[in-house]
Amino acid sequence: MIRDLCDGQLEGAEIGSTEITFTPEKIKGGIHTADTKTAGSVCLLMQVSMPCVLFAASPSELHLKGGTNAEMAPQIDYTEMVFKPIVEKFGFIFNCDIKTRGYYPKGGGEVIVRMSPVKQLNPINLTDRGCVTKIYGRAFVAGVLPFKVAKDMAAAAVRCIRKEIRDLYVNIQPVQEPKDQAFGNGNGIIIVAETSTGCLFAGSSLGKRGVNADKVGIEAAEMLLANLRHGGTVDEYLQDQLIVFMALANGVSRIKTGPVTLHTQTAIHFAEQIAKAKFIVKKSEDEEDAAKDTYIIECQGIGMTNPNL
Repeated sequence: MIRDLCDGQLEGAEIGSTEITFTPEKIKGGIHTADTKTAGSVCLLMQVSMPCVLFAASPSELHLKGGTNAEMAPQIDYTEMVFKPIVEKFGFIFNCDIKTRGYYPKGGGEVIVRMSPVKQLNPINLTDRGCVTKIYGRAFVAGVLPFKVAKDMAAAAVRCIRKEIRDLYVNIQPVQEPKDQAFGNGNGIIIVAETSTGCLFAGSSLGKRGVNADKVGIEAAEMLLANLRHGGTVDEYLQDQLIVFMALANGVSRIKTGPVTLHTQTAIHFAEQIAKAKFIVKKSEDEEDAAKDTYIIECQGIGMTNPNL
């Protein structure tokens, strides 16, 4: 996909290959289609293409096909509800239009992402977590799965959260995906917590054959609660997704996190090697974080400038 976005040369990109050579050219805007032809994640296609098209010569429209709610990747709901509002703090906006949802194993989902290029990215400072003010989400079923499954996932998640957070209304909507907007069968849930300073955290889970609905709901709720305990301003999944933007931004960015994940360490390693950005990861020195495993990731961004604008 990235080769096509920039008319580049790509060698060795086949199954079984142990090395690739990529030679990029000028990043083009316009309409691009990328199809995994499986339940491969459209969100991962979006993750890799977004930093590139921000520095394109003209606006882009990305037609991404595959899984929208798949394992081992963000669900499209996470991308819309958590990733989008936070990443837009870097000073750009994008539109994500979900045409069809696709699930494992069939895929068949499609989203259209539209965005305009920027001259530069602004640095961000996400170090003040605030307190949780809202908890909301959606529990969905698609295809042949009964609506009761969505209601059961939602109810189990609400019960689980109530044990720990008693003073907030938890609003999880059960949803039957319309037949014409979902391909194949699937079920899952995403729950988002919002804080007084605009931080967003999520827990999510997907149903699998033979796993009862309550268990799916509880898994998502427990993931959310774990992400609210560490005192950071981002959850464990947003952490690594912000690294590339911090590296490219013009100035110093700071985010407060829980334990630094292997994904984040990897992203930092490559951002330092390839973009020559400088990162410092240190334990948070704030009093309220003393007993917690909380870190500050600081980055001196390279101030990447769009040569086309």
